[in-house]
Amino acid sequence: MEKIFAQSLNIGDPADGAQYTFNGPDNFAFGTGNIGGIVGAAVPYVFAFAGIGLLLMIISSGFTMMLSAGDAKKLEAGKGRLTQSVVGFLIIFAAYWIVQIVGTIFGWESIGTSFQ
Repeated sequence: MEKIFAQSLNIGDPADGAQYTFNGPDNFAFGTGNIGGIVGAAVPYVFAFAGIGLLLMIISSGFTMMLSAGDAKKLEAGKGRLTQSVVGFLIIFAAYWIVQIVGTIFGWESIGTSFQ
């Protein structure tokens, strides 16, 4: 049976007594049931999406600046978008390192392993 659900699902008809059970995929990372496991499993994806978002924003701002055709407003809009995307990425990067430093200071080893 192909598993497509993230949880166990029981479907049955009380009239005929038939009971069908559908289980989630094997080794599903979010199946721990606590918020720490879910956040720990989602963090690498957040950083990957942040990197992809940074790349797309840099490309978009570059196209805006190249296609400004001498229009000062469009050129400033492209520069502003480039600045905002780099600052946003630096905030995400700094948040990662602040969490790592705080975890090291307080001796929380689980923080260091959750980001790997």
